[in-house]
Amino acid sequence: MPITLEQPTGARLLTADEQEVAVPATLRYTSADPQSVHFVFPPWISLDGEEVTWSFARALLEKGLAGPAALGNVQVRPYGDARTVVELRAAEGVAAISFPTSALSRFLLSSLRVGG
Repeated sequence: MPITLEQPTGARLLTADEQEVAVPATLRYTSADPQSVHFVFPPWISLDGEEVTWSFARALLEKGLAGPAALGNVQVRPYGDARTVVELRAAEGVAAISFPTSALSRFLLSSLRVGG
């Protein structure tokens, strides 16, 4: 039976005018899809009012915690000493979201324990 991890965390949406908007997010991993991680954002953050889930390679998250890394429409990079930015690109535009690096590291370690 697959194991699912969910870790709620706070994030900050970085706007074009250099403002930061607090955004709740849920980091999700399931052993049924062991090579991926899923970042879930609430409906109010999306243009269409629907919950948004971005899925990408767990290896990208791991590489991005150490230095800039990109794959497809997702880029992950350190942002100062204690934060990491996940940049998500879609036809509608780009969203840059800053997370506490400690939260992403904790989530990654938990997913590695469950899914190897």
